[in-house]
Amino acid sequence: MKSTGVVRKIDELGRLVIPKELRRTLDLKDDIDYLEIYTEGSMIILKKYEPACIFCDNTENVTKFKGRNICKNCADKISHLTDDNF
Repeated sequence: MKSTGVVRKIDELGRLVIPKELRRTLDLKDDIDYLEIYTEGSMIILKKYEPACIFCDNTENVTKFKGRNICKNCADKISHLTDDNF
């Protein structure tokens, strides 16, 4: 893990500002992109959110179907299923 050398204070509402340089480096767009929040021991890890397929966790060519994320590959496989395959 690489240290950025940036230290920020959390305000009274629990917010912290991610510096513009870091947002630019990670290609985070204001009011568009989302961050996922993970914890590992005493660390808080922020990761740019990428929707993943509910079946294979692929993040490429993902679309929503009935409120769920599904990739093109899994959608193609499902579309070829028949009742005989169950």
